[in-house]
This record gives sequence, C-alpha cells and structure tokens, in this order.
Amino acid sequence: MATVNFLYRSTKSEASLNVRLLYRVQDESKNGGYTDYTLGAKTQLRVSRDYWNKQHNLKRLSDIELINKISEVKTQLTNIEKNILEKFHETDISEITKLWLQETIRNYYNPNHDVSIPLDLVNYIDYYIDFKKNDFTPKAIRRIRVTKHKLQRMEKHFGTKFQIKNINEQFKKEFQEFSNKEQYSHNTQQRELVLIKTICYHAKHSGLETHYQLDGLKMKRQVIKHIYLNTEELEIIKNLNLSHEHLANARDWLIISCYTGQRVSDFMKFNKSMIRVKEDKYLLEFRQKKTDKPLTIPLLKEVRNVLEKRNGNFPRAISDQKYNDYIKLVCKEAKFNELCEGKKRINIESDNKKKGIYRDVVGNYPKWQLVSSHIGRRSFCTNYYSKVPTSYLIAISGHSSEKMFLNYLQKSIEDKALDAYDYFN
Repeated sequence: MATVNFLYRSTKSEASLNVRLLYRVQDESKNGGYTDYTLGAKTQLRVSRDYWNKQHNLKRLSDIELINKISEVKTQLTNIEKNILEKFHETDISEITKLWLQETIRNYYNPNHDVSIPLDLVNYIDYYIDFKKNDFTPKAIRRIRVTKHKLQRMEKHFGTKFQIKNINEQFKKEFQEFSNKEQYSHNTQQRELVLIKTICYHAKHSGLETHYQLDGLKMKRQVIKHIYLNTEELEIIKNLNLSHEHLANARDWLIISCYTGQRVSDFMKFNKSMIRVKEDKYLLEFRQKKTDKPLTIPLLKEVRNVLEKRNGNFPRAISDQKYNDYIKLVCKEAKFNELCEGKKRINIESDNKKKGIYRDVVGNYPKWQLVSSHIGRRSFCTNYYSKVPTSYLIAISGHSSEKMFLNYLQKSIEDKALDAYDYFN
C-alpha cells in the first residue's frame, strides 16, 4: 500500500511544494513483517507559506477568489497524487527509488522529455539547472553557467570529457592547473570547486556513481583584506564639495549604505514610503532581496540628514555598475590614496575596457581603487561593532548567523586592542 502527501519545507515566503511517497514492503527477514519507506521530491506547484499554513484547509469560505485558488491547488495536488500512485502500481517495487520519484514528477510536467541522465559533468550541469530551476535566481544560473563554460574550455585543453564518476584528486589537480593558466584567483577556484562538488552530490542522489575521493576534494580560502570607511573618512566624504551631480548623488547613496548596512540590491530601492515614525523614532521597513527576509531597522540621523536636503526623498536610483564606478571617483576626490592590500578586477588581456578577460588580482592599490558597493555593509558592521550589541547589529544587517556577521569586521588587531582598552580603564 502506498500513500502520497504534500509538505511546505522551505524557509522562504513562497516556494514549490514537496511531495512525499510512503509505502511498505514485506520483509522476509522479519518473519512476515514489513519495512516502511519514505521518498521525497519537489513539485513545480508554488504557493506561499501563509496560504499553505493558514488558508489551504479552510472551510465555509465566502471569498470567491480564495475559494477558486484552493480548488485549483487541490485539483493539481489530486492529479499529481493520482499520477504517482498509478506509476507506482505499474512499476516493479525494486525500481522504486528517489530518482524514480523525481523522474515521475518530471514526466508529469514534461511527458515528452528525454529522461536519460547525463553521465559527464558538463552536460549534467544543464540537467542540474533544469531540475532546480525553480530554486535558482537568474543570477545564480548565470554563475553556474560561467563555471560550465570554463569546464568546456578545460575539456578542450586536456582533450577529454570529465565523467561524474571521475571527479577526484586528479581532476582537482588538473582543475587548479588550468585555472592558474587562465589566471583565476585562488578564491574563485575554491568557490567553483565547491559548486562542482555540490553538482556531483546531486548526481549521486540521482543515482549516478561518484568517486570515493569526492568528499575529500577541498581548497582552503585565501584570506583577503577588505577595506572599510571609518567614521573620520565618512566625515570627509560628507563634507566634500562635489561639482558633478552624479557624484553627489552617488556620495549620498554611499553615506546611506554606510549607516544602514544593506546591500546595493536593497538600498538602491529605498523610498520614503518605507519610512514610518513610532514614538518619535524613525524606522525603515523593507524586505531583503537576497534572503527574502523582512527587516525593520532604525533610520539613523546621518541618513535623515541626507534625506532632509532632498526634501525627504532618497537619492536618484542608478545601476549597480554606475554606483561602483562613481563611488570610486568620490573617494578619489576625498584623496583616499594610501596603499591598501586588496583584490581588484583587472583586464589581463587588453587595454580596451569593453573587451578582454577580467580577473580578480590581489595586490597593493590606492584605497579609492578598491572601493565597491559592499564597502557600506562592511563599514557599518565594523564601525558599530563593540559600540552596539552584536545581536542588534545582526538584526539590522540581516546576516543569517553571528559567524557570517563577524566575517564583515575589518578592523586590524591594533584597532581591536584600542577598542578593548576603554573597557579596562
């Protein structure tokens, strides 16, 4: 006997429902007893967490729109359940696996697709993207495809196809050799190796053979220093007399980012409708794009000062690329010229900025050249650490853990010692 049920398993506010198949098989080793099995897979039916937890099973409704939605969802779930159970009874019990359930779901949505699973890494990446397309953002898919294209060049270089079952220490050696030849940074290599392992683990769960050395394929991340703007530098930036409007506009966004601790994908969408006042305290409410996490943060005086000179409005929104370019020029105007260690994206092939090959190169550069959109987030975390309880800072920045938050702290050992000094005197 088999049963099917559906669950909402995501931490996101909206996600695809999971399907769970439960069945039991008579086990001769248990003297006529049974062994229970549970298999899971993901459907393509997306609902909100609120709908699933609070509305889906409601009775005696008067809202016609909600009645229709519940009816539509239940019809889809019934059809999926019917399809799974029909296929279950048509299939030899020895062939019922997690991969079988995943393929049954795929066939339900795409009855005419080729069900064969690629055995080589490059082609499996396409299968992986297609399988998890509902879980990935367009940006995440682009990143995965960048690694795929690199692997295609690598296969051409070595004259071979990389099979999933052969992703081992020898592959890692060749991967590093090729990456060094193409001047990829150490941390880019480490990040891509982690991605390749993740894809191989997915292949393993899909029933493919993987190498026994897969678990041991590791590269340590290289510690890279990241710059931040201290409070004295922020004062210099605030007081700059900038003759170009686009630089003044970017400067104001930079100040806002350094006093809100948010990513450019979030603060560039701030507007005055997100502000509310409670008990004479100014708050900013929004939902983080990357994490889909709702945040309410204090709107500090430094940010309010920027808004006041703009009649209560935030600066004009610009693209991420222009923002990165302009704040470098703002910091150049501020004469932040001291040499700092960091990584800088450099065209290693051509002097033409629109062409060539770009790589992150670690070295010593004038500080203004190392400024990028993330400097606001780092500056906020670093400047307020030890002054504001860490739990409050994490609540404002929206980091998922204290460990992730601490990665943003960029104070030197000497700076930390000077901060600690005040506690002992």
